[in-house]
Amino acid sequence: MVKYNQMIEQEGWWVCSEGKDLWLPQGQLPFGKASELDLNPEGALQIGEYQGKPCYLICQHQSADMESVRRLLGDDKRLFQLAGRGVQLAEFYRSHRWCGYCGSTMNRSKREFACLCEHCGERYYPQIAPCIIIAIRKGKQILLAQHQRHKQPIFTVLAGFVEAGETLEECAHREVMEESGIAIKNLRYVASQPWPFPHSLMCAFTAEYDSGEIEIDPKELKSADWFDVSQLPKIPEIGTIARRLIEDTIVLCRQN
Repeated sequence: MVKYNQMIEQEGWWVCSEGKDLWLPQGQLPFGKASELDLNPEGALQIGEYQGKPCYLICQHQSADMESVRRLLGDDKRLFQLAGRGVQLAEFYRSHRWCGYCGSTMNRSKREFACLCEHCGERYYPQIAPCIIIAIRKGKQILLAQHQRHKQPIFTVLAGFVEAGETLEECAHREVMEESGIAIKNLRYVASQPWPFPHSLMCAFTAEYDSGEIEIDPKELKSADWFDVSQLPKIPEIGTIARRLIEDTIVLCRQN
């Protein structure tokens, strides 16, 4: 581990977070020496490197300029992922101050991202919640929906959490049926994206329409419909895997 006196005079990137938000002065992840940024690096944890410089996590809340890590979506992918890792770890440490088995105070591991209970010996690791996200094509149309959880009027693809004992593929078929009432076929894996809201891993798929009529689950969706790829409503921002799925589907539709 980097010692305190080395860290305070070493240039690096700093993720200052104690939960959902992080410190983004002027909308940027701060870079420089801790002494120059008026930061106390005692207890800081190195969580990676970016552009050849270390990236540190400080689990504390600054007085101002606290914003969502979403602000960094348009920046370099690696920087967004490092900042997201920091936010996830900060939330993990915040929510694991006491052991869930015996109630004793927890200690952070010095060797890995984990919390240890010296009383009962239990060890906890950051929890990752796998989710599927899926773009469904029907001819030259794509299925898009407005989700209840979205505050902005954005249309996006369907998504949902994987349940215990379920494969990613089974989850994709189930979620689509539950939310939209349609069956799909030709399911294909595309990519994945860490999604720190608060601790998800988005597993992206494409599929084709098989059968059924749209019948939404009102608890999950406000609306859903088939949209011609030449006339799309407002869709998710660049940098999200939902946007990539929509753009990939547009290409597929125009090729056929």
